[in-house]
Order: sequence, then C-alpha cells, then structure tokens
Amino acid sequence: MKFLSSELAYFLRDAKARQNVRALLRLLLLLLVLVVVFTVLFHVLMAREGKQHSWLTGLYWTLTVMSTLGFGDITFQSDMGRAFSVVVLVSGIIFLLVLLPFTFIQFFYAPWMEAQRQSRAPRSLPEDTAGHVILTHYDAVTMSLIPRLEFYGRPYVVLEDDVPRALELHDRGIRVMVGPRDDQETYRRLRVGEASLLVATGDDFLNTNIAFTVRELTEKVPIASLARKPESADVLELAGSTHVIQLPDMLGRSLARRTLAGEVRANVIGRFGQLVIAEAPVTGTPFVGKTLAESRLREVTGVNVVGVWQRGQFSIPHSGTRIESSTVLLLAGTDAQLEHFDSLVVIYNVFDRPVLILGGGRVGRAVAASLREREVPYRIVEQKPESAHGLEHVVVGSAADLEVLKQAGIDEAPTTLVTTSDDAINIYLTIYCRRLRPDMQIISRATLERNVSTLHRAGADFVMSYASMGANTILNVLEKGDVVMLAEGLDVFRYPASDKVLGRSLRETRIREETGCSVIALETPGGTVVNPDPARPIDAGSELILIGTAEGERRFKDRFA
Repeated sequence: MKFLSSELAYFLRDAKARQNVRALLRLLLLLLVLVVVFTVLFHVLMAREGKQHSWLTGLYWTLTVMSTLGFGDITFQSDMGRAFSVVVLVSGIIFLLVLLPFTFIQFFYAPWMEAQRQSRAPRSLPEDTAGHVILTHYDAVTMSLIPRLEFYGRPYVVLEDDVPRALELHDRGIRVMVGPRDDQETYRRLRVGEASLLVATGDDFLNTNIAFTVRELTEKVPIASLARKPESADVLELAGSTHVIQLPDMLGRSLARRTLAGEVRANVIGRFGQLVIAEAPVTGTPFVGKTLAESRLREVTGVNVVGVWQRGQFSIPHSGTRIESSTVLLLAGTDAQLEHFDSLVVIYNVFDRPVLILGGGRVGRAVAASLREREVPYRIVEQKPESAHGLEHVVVGSAADLEVLKQAGIDEAPTTLVTTSDDAINIYLTIYCRRLRPDMQIISRATLERNVSTLHRAGADFVMSYASMGANTILNVLEKGDVVMLAEGLDVFRYPASDKVLGRSLRETRIREETGCSVIALETPGGTVVNPDPARPIDAGSELILIGTAEGERRFKDRFA
C-alpha cells in the first residue's frame, strides 16, 4: 500500500500526468452524455412506435448497441429507429472501441507504468544514513572507485539528475539517488551533513557550483573535486573544496617516473610516513646478470628490493631472482637509504637520446614538464597544430605516420610514452610502436580500467589508468593515506596487527607465501621499522605496511585481518 501511494503521489505531482488525466476524464464525461442522450432518444422513438420500456431497459439497449454486442432482443421497426440504431452503433465503435482504449493507454496506463518505473529511483536517503560517500557523477573514475569502497565497507550513493540513467544504474546494482546537482534540497535529501566525503568528478564549472552549493549547507563534510585545468584549482578551493585533485598532472608525472632515460637513480613513486617507495632501472649497471643475493643491495645500502618489474610483469622477488638489463627494481627504504643507493649508481647513464611522447594534451604536457625537471631530453608528437602551440621540442603530425615517427626519433628513443585520452588510439599506437621497436620501453596511459590488460597485450611495458589513479587518490583522502597506488594493480596498504599475527615473527606468519603480499615496514609504538627483520616478533599496537596486488590484499584481509 505504501508503494502504491508513493507511485500515485509521484504520478499526480507530474504536470503532464495531471493534464492527461483531465483529458481522459473529459472523454469519459462526453461518453456519459452520449449514453444519456441516446437513452432518452431511445424512449422517444420507441414511444412513436407505440412501445413502452423502462429507463433501465433504455440504458441496457444503448450499452449493448454501442459495445456492438447487439443481443437483438429489442429492435426498432421503423426506418427512423433503425437509422438511430446505426448512429448509436457507429458512435460506439468510434468512442468505445477506438478512442477510449487509445486514450486510456496513452493518457493513463502508459504514464502510470512510467511513474511506477520512475518511483523505483530514490529521491532521498533514509534519515539514519551517515558516514556515506556521495559521488556526484557516474564516470570512469567513480566506476573504479565503487568496487574499492565496497571492499573497504564504505557506503556510497551516486547522484544522477537523469531519471532513465538513474534507473539503468539502479538495475545494475548501483546505489543511486535522483535530483538536480545544483539544488540545495538535493543535498539535504542526500544527508550531506552526515556524509564522510563528497566527490565531485564533473567539469570544473559544475564542480565549483556543487562545492559552493554544499558549503551553503555544511562546512563539515570534506569535498574532493577533480580539476581538469590547472587554473581551476584555486577557484575550486575558493568554492569550498578541501581536496583539489589534478589528475592529468598526477598521471603525467607518474608515467614520467617510469621512463628509462637519464642517470640511473631511484625515482620516488610513493611515501608512507618514513617509508619511501622508489623504482630504479638497472640497465648499464654492474647489477645486471647477478641475483639479488649476489648484488648485496640490502647489506650495502639498507634498501630492500620488494618487487621487480620485467616487461610490465610484476613479481615478488627472492634471493635467487636474477637481475636482467630490462629489470626495474622496486625499492623500499628511508630517504637516507635511497640517497645511499643513488650515490652508488648515479655514475651510470641509461640513455641520452630523447624520449618520445605521443600526444601533446594535458597528460603529455605533464610528462614533458616532469622530464624537463630531470633534464631528460624529449620530443612530442602532436597531430593538431593548435594543440602544439606553445610546446617545446614538438613534431606536428600523426603518430600513425611512419615518417613523422622517424622525424621524432623513434629509431633511437629509449622510451615511448603514449598519452592520448582515447584508449582505442593508445592500443593502436602501442601495437605499432612495438612492431617498429621490439626492444624499446613503451609506457601507455589508459582512460578506462578495463583496457589496461589490452594495452599490456598490445606490447606496453607499463600502463597507468586515469580511472584507477583517480579512484585511489580519492580513496586516500577517505582512508587518510592508508592506501598508496604504485602502479596499475599494485598498492601499498596498511592494516592493524590482528590476534592472528601478534607475538609471531614475520617468518612464522607466512604472510608472503599465503597471500603474495610482502611486509615492508612495521608501525610500532616506538616508531617506524623499515624493512623489518623476518625473525622480529610483531608487538601489540603495531600496524603492518604491505605491498601487493588487489587480489593479494583481498587474501590478506580474509586470512590475517
């Protein structure tokens, strides 16, 4: 009954629905008038033939003739009476068999079914809703964020202003609410004052409007806004955003950090308190051809090799893991330990030829800026002359044109970075560049998370997803930095030590063997222990800092959290 009343209330709130009901009522009134007129005329004509019938009989005759049933028990004998019967019959066919069903379906039944369908899309959250995350759009970033929120047990709701789109999301199992994004009442119904975070992922103008609207209601809720352009960051902060995320710049710098060029050194890719995570290529160093045990990196520098990249494939190493020329080491240590590592390898130069950047958009420009800071030479290939305006070291032309690529230096480039915003183009260019240079490092950007594996199959050594990076950055805002994304599908994360590991050494817990995750630091009451001794017992009040894949984290959570 409550569901029916909510449908009826929604149906009657719609102006067009009310207009349709009025049209249907007018038709019914016209039919009623016709029935009354025909009933009266029936009595008049029957009286002229010398017959008398009751008023109920007159109504009965009118309805049977108009509905074309025509039992034949009451008939006229005169031509005038039979002509009248024809008029009543034709009127019944037109009004009862044609107009009434059409009008009922068009003006009442179809709108009613639409109202029933639309009433399934919630227009407010329950009053006891609290601690939820509000997502103002359903896009590539939030598509990647939602599974992570569900994994960490964080409730969420997606705001959608288009009812059919909201119903589509609702049918797919996405928690959604309908309402205009620029209306204060929408955020009241979203219980924004009790939310743990509001995430605005629209364009810069809409995100500014959303932040300003929400700040009129509450100053308490944190707001994370994506900024498409650098100049929008200040305006978004003025509007009330507490966290402004410039994803193109972050993604570009992340791609640039993985470039094999310039001096060999540890490139910092993440920090976790005192713990620093870095990557270092080994091409041209004395480590090539040795095992990790033979390299004695931990004994000499104090850094711990917690992972190795081999042509885009990540693995947790062991003492017998052999270092090849294409290997990239994933290092964990303190700033001082990494500086010691740099002092040993900085004399080696990987490549001095320009790096090739395909695409001069926001991400490509961020890559160029990062390489310029490292004094790494580069060349940009940009198809549109207007986009190439203001760029240094640019070759204007299509990256699918072999002559353009040769002019840009693909034959000698140590690395090619594919940075366009179209995943299909990135896959095309990755396949092409891999065929031209099988020995070259290829780093590619993906917009959608689902295309990461396709780009790896196409030949990319490293792939970073715009959506995944945005989702992890937002998750870090929510979880206060408990998760750091190192690469696509590889994270550093933190968990409190549970009763399952307290008092036991890392070797005894067999965390690495059972989950594929490696403990790289311990947060103890006495401070951070980086690269802890495997024989060290885990004390009460400690937190484990681990590195692993999403599947590895899931196994760790199931078995040890």
